[in-house]
Amino acid sequence: MSFQNVTVLNSSASKHLFTRIRDKNTPTDQYVYYANRLMRILAEEGIAHLPTTEKIVETPCGTYTGAEINENDVIAVSIIRAGDSLLDAVRFCLPAVRVGKILIQRDESTKEKKPLLYYTKFPKDIAKRQVLLVDPMLASGGSALCATKCLIDHGVPEESIIFLNVVSCPEGLEKFQQQYPNVKIVTAAIDERLDENKYIVPGLGDWGDRFYGTSEP
Repeated sequence: MSFQNVTVLNSSASKHLFTRIRDKNTPTDQYVYYANRLMRILAEEGIAHLPTTEKIVETPCGTYTGAEINENDVIAVSIIRAGDSLLDAVRFCLPAVRVGKILIQRDESTKEKKPLLYYTKFPKDIAKRQVLLVDPMLASGGSALCATKCLIDHGVPEESIIFLNVVSCPEGLEKFQQQYPNVKIVTAAIDERLDENKYIVPGLGDWGDRFYGTSEP
């Protein structure tokens, strides 16, 4: 299945790094180490999709025609809590980027795991900026769709949003693109499917619990 406006990370390093973080026996410290390495590669790929302007610079040996990203024109928005880990990777690559926050939690008592929006905090000029929306997992798509609607309600055009995530699944991508076809999605992997509990298969479990060490022993 192919998706428009979706870029999958093409890095020879990703298979090794995914093998480490997908392994259920990887301890928290190693999970964080390998996840951070993968997220920094992914962050660079997402940043590369931001608008650029041509810039000519003088090298020690000649002239180079390159491209420049205006860091002051970018706002990174994380979906708390798991998204904060990917936010750190973006901020490592773009230290000047400003930050917004969205708190969404799944209602585990509902069959569809309905997303509930609790909190938002954005820079006041977000409607005029490019937005990197970050959350490591795109499963059923509920949280990502809720967050995107929140950004659009604050005046951000679809075309100005790039959704950056580590693992996606076909169901989430299809739902997302049906609703917001002009949002760019940059992901490190598209997995097989969702299971009956709305978890990605083969996936890697709950990203936030594994990254922050709150998994059940």
